[in-house]
Amino acid sequence: MKRQRDPETIVGEHDSWRARCLNLIPSENVMSDAARSLLSCDMGQRYTLPDIEEMDGRLVENAYRGTRYLDEIEWYAEELACRIFRCRYACVRPISGHISALIALASICNRGDLIMAQGFEHGGYPGYQSDEMAGMLGLKSILLPFGEREWDIRYDEATQSILSSRPRAVVLGASKMLFPPNIGRIRDACDEAGSTLAYDASHVLGLIGGNRFGDPFKEGVDVLFGSTHKTFFGPQGGIILTSSAEIMDSVDRHLHWKTVDNAHWNRIASLAQALLEMERFGEPYARQVVLNAKSLAAALDRRGLPVQCREKGYTESHQVGLKGPEVARSLGKKAFEAVAKRLEQVDIIIDCVGRLGTNEVTRLGMKEREMGVIADLIARVLINGEDLAGVREEVHEMRSRFRKPVFCFD
Repeated sequence: MKRQRDPETIVGEHDSWRARCLNLIPSENVMSDAARSLLSCDMGQRYTLPDIEEMDGRLVENAYRGTRYLDEIEWYAEELACRIFRCRYACVRPISGHISALIALASICNRGDLIMAQGFEHGGYPGYQSDEMAGMLGLKSILLPFGEREWDIRYDEATQSILSSRPRAVVLGASKMLFPPNIGRIRDACDEAGSTLAYDASHVLGLIGGNRFGDPFKEGVDVLFGSTHKTFFGPQGGIILTSSAEIMDSVDRHLHWKTVDNAHWNRIASLAQALLEMERFGEPYARQVVLNAKSLAAALDRRGLPVQCREKGYTESHQVGLKGPEVARSLGKKAFEAVAKRLEQVDIIIDCVGRLGTNEVTRLGMKEREMGVIADLIARVLINGEDLAGVREEVHEMRSRFRKPVFCFD
């Protein structure tokens, strides 16, 4: 039987290792010391209970006492979120981006309804397919027409498809997202078809908060939701935003006893701190994230790595996309998996689906110059086949110069 090590040792080794790594996974980020410290506060041990009806029919508001500060931190986070994202209502209780999407869809759709979303093969979130989360809610799913070369929705075809199929909801946003959607072109079709326009902003929430990826509510989105730990540099969790009182009332009805019981108040406190940092530092942070992504993409392209969308400036988000067929031709069948595993040997961390993200390295203070260095390190491993130990040592040296998060009050 394998001897088990204690959790403190395992976590300590993990923390030590990841502090030496260059992390380019686009769905991860680092929190400030202030936000991280709040995750260990007393609120993580506390509980609330929603309004319940006593046996005599009397309604008891919040059946648990001792929650005055839990209520206050929730109100504070909601107020900040509404101000940052320029909307009227916010819900910070979802415990993940997936759960926020589930709550939003359940709130705007009924069983048997049709939704339209971006396909998985075009970077869409798998949960919107009929055999995944959408199917669990009793929803049928069809795909938004999409162009691989330009890596964007084919808006004329999408408009016609919305008008002909009349889905209950159209969901914009994706897991691989290089450019902001043209919301206005979809909005008009949704109005005519009677469709709710939703936006899964999980990957780009921090860019939207930093005024670098459009203004979704001004452009016509009905409800926006997503993760709070990707380009948004908060704790793992979810958020739902809207300016529709009707949608928010439905969201509230789909929380207690349905999708969220206790809301993890330490996480909400940490999210409030991250929202405060986003309000103060979001614009320079988001601007640098995009500058770094463009710089990394161009540097990889110059070194012979096949990068998507050169003719469009590569990207307007935190993500750089690699071209699957070209990578496969040069590196074999399981191209992205092979790339990710090889880079991990030198402590450069990426995912296995051909995306590189600049959000975490930007939060650590890296700029365009460092993107050129990172591209060079990657090329030396994947193209030049240099000694891994030597490259790994350079990765560690570079990372040692960027230890603490910036764009925060610390």
